[in-house]
Parts: sequence; C-alpha cells; structure tokens
Amino acid sequence: MFPVSSPPGIGAILAGGASRRFGSRKALANVGGRPVVERVRDALRDAGLEPRLITHNPEWFAELDLPSRADTLPGAGPLGGIHAALAWAAEEGRQGALCVPCDAPFLPSGLLRALVERAADDAVMLPESGGRREIEPLCAFYPVSCLPQIRNQLTQGRYRLVDLLDAVPVRRIPLAEVRRWGNPEHIFLNLNTPDDHRRAEALARA
Repeated sequence: MFPVSSPPGIGAILAGGASRRFGSRKALANVGGRPVVERVRDALRDAGLEPRLITHNPEWFAELDLPSRADTLPGAGPLGGIHAALAWAAEEGRQGALCVPCDAPFLPSGLLRALVERAADDAVMLPESGGRREIEPLCAFYPVSCLPQIRNQLTQGRYRLVDLLDAVPVRRIPLAEVRRWGNPEHIFLNLNTPDDHRRAEALARA
C-alpha cells in the first residue's frame, strides 16, 4: 500500500479510439441524458481522483475543461494511452494512474476508489469481471514502475495489453467483491456498437 502522505494517482480517461464500429464519437454519446465521458469524469472525481484526458482530439472535449495529452505513440492502442498517463503521473511525482475507458457509462466510484486504495507500487491492480477476458485491464491502476516494460513493448511494436500483464506483477479485486458494486456486465459495459448504446440507454432508464 502507498503511505497515506503520498500524493494520489491521477485518473486517466483513455479517449484515443476511432469509434469505427460505433459510427460517431462514442465518448460524446448520451446515456441517461448525459455524455458518457461526463459520467466517467464524475465517477473519477467521486473516487477522489483528478481526471485527465488522454486523447489526440482535445477539441472534442473542450466543454469538460480537463487537462489533456495525446497518446505517446499513435496507433499503439490503449498501451500508448497508458504510457502517456504514467509518464504524466511520474512527472508529478504520483505513484501511478487509474486508467479507464471513455465509453463506460456505469463505472462505480466505489470500485474505482478501491482500486486506488489497494494499489501497490510494484503491481497492476485490476478487477475481475467474469467475462470472456476474466479481468478488466482497461479499468485498472497502473503504477509508474510499469513504464520501462511499456517502453520496451512500444519500441518492439508489441501493443497488446496482455503482453504487459504477463510481464509485470498483477493483483486482482475478486469477482465476488466486484459484485458488491453492481452487475459486472453493466459495470464494464463499453459502447463499442449502436447495440451497446441502446442497451446502456435501457439500463439507464431502469
């Protein structure tokens, strides 16, 4: 655990995707009457974090009034965004960054807070999801100690997050505990397609 006196991590909203399957800027799609990215920002704030945007298009998110940076390496996917977030955190003397997607409308602040509170400087802390991947690497706290491994992978053109998680220590919040904050299928729902958006709207109404 980090000492109480240590500065907290930053909250990094990864908004570097092209939204090809969605057909428009999915981060700005409304769910429950609000843009998804606003819901993500507020969940991070409620968890006690300082939201930042990792995006190549800061003008899309001007109304959020959040600091932003571009991905370290265009085309590197989420790994490039995580690298940018960790480099930012390291510059400010933070232990790491809680990285979350821009298109997940139902992230509970309690779960985000737990990920930060249990974070360690030598391991990625992530939740179990029970889904196809079993874990959620795009809703996870990454310590700055991951930077050398990430730089190595980016240099080699290896952009898969699973390669990073195979190379560094990983700790998990068990699925049974994640369920305390809601149904994992809803918590980790991403708006990748119009069908996902319709499902999210139905859940918001319910």
